Amino acid sequence: MNYGRLVLAAVAATVFDAIYGFLVYGQALAGIFGRYSDVYRPADDMSHMPVLLAAILVGTLAAAYIYAKGYEGGSGLAEGLRFGAAIGVFAGVYFGGVSWAVLRIGRDLGALLIVVGVIEWFLVGLIIGLIYKPAAATK
Repeated sequence: MNYGRLVLAAVAATVFDAIYGFLVYGQALAGIFGRYSDVYRPADDMSHMPVLLAAILVGTLAAAYIYAKGYEGGSGLAEGLRFGAAIGVFAGVYFGGVSWAVLRIGRDLGALLIVVGVIEWFLVGLIIGLIYKPAAATK
């Protein structure tokens, strides 16, 4: 396993995910989240952002590790597309569906969380696939 590339892939995925999160969850969906002020923190409360960023990094490190363990030797693009699709469906449907089931949010937000989560993690998986390369075989 190429740990340097694994960390590089995770850091790149973290940067992407933070930007995606800001644009999609923080901007595009802000009005919908605002309707659930008893559930979500107000948009101007940034006090928990270090935890959010640390959690994204841990999540992308775990995803990159899973990718590296399952790497089948194809092109980074093809491997990343397959991995991104699998992790996207897993993470997006799991998070959106569970959030809708346990939080007091409407079906509209639950469905949106599924859709944007699938897209988010599909793209994260693709980034990991494009960056991670296995360690050169030693003879």
